[in-house]
Amino acid sequence: PLFFNQLQKDLEEVKELLTNATRKRVRDVLVAEKQKLELEIKNQPPPKPKDVAEEEKSSLGGYTVKINNYGWDQSDKFVKIYISLNGVQKLPAENVQVNFTERSFDLLVKNLNGKNYTMTFNNLLKPISVEGSSRKIKTDMVLVMCKKKREEKWDCLTQVEKESKEKEKAAYDTADPSEGLMNILKKMYAEGDDEMKRTINKAWVESREKQYKGDIPMDI
Repeated sequence: PLFFNQLQKDLEEVKELLTNATRKRVRDVLVAEKQKLELEIKNQPPPKPKDVAEEEKSSLGGYTVKINNYGWDQSDKFVKIYISLNGVQKLPAENVQVNFTERSFDLLVKNLNGKNYTMTFNNLLKPISVEGSSRKIKTDMVLVMCKKKREEKWDCLTQVEKESKEKEKAAYDTADPSEGLMNILKKMYAEGDDEMKRTINKAWVESREKQYKGDIPMDI
């Protein structure tokens, strides 16, 4: 708009000079400049009405919230992620955008009750088909449909979840069964309430007493 105003002022001055110019050469220069300015003004984008500009600003600006809560399910062909968002069905469809890649997707919901909402999933467990994936807007919910490249069961959603599960499993699946059991007991003791701790202590004391009495062979 500032540049547009400058052009208008230049044009007004050229017109004023033209009314006073008497020499043909000067008039020709001023006429050429006038035509150039008029063309430049014509090619300028029209200034946006204030309300449209404000609306655009509010749809992109403001507070952005990262979504952490979701549910998921799967069929042979799709992995389905359910994201609860109150009133999302009232938004224009273009305000709910999902970008897919072969191993990720990100969701952007613009201007829902004055806030923007985002959610990103990177390193999906297995590849998905970008063309076959989509999103559906339901009452108070967005459903993201990731089309599986191969029809196989997913144990979890992301590679990170898989690695974390494997680490936890490895802590208990040791070569020595009694060590695996010991790890489980330690975990139960650490996370348990007073009653659980008393029970584990009692069982532990009784098993040691039996060992000393010779009821249980020591190598077990």
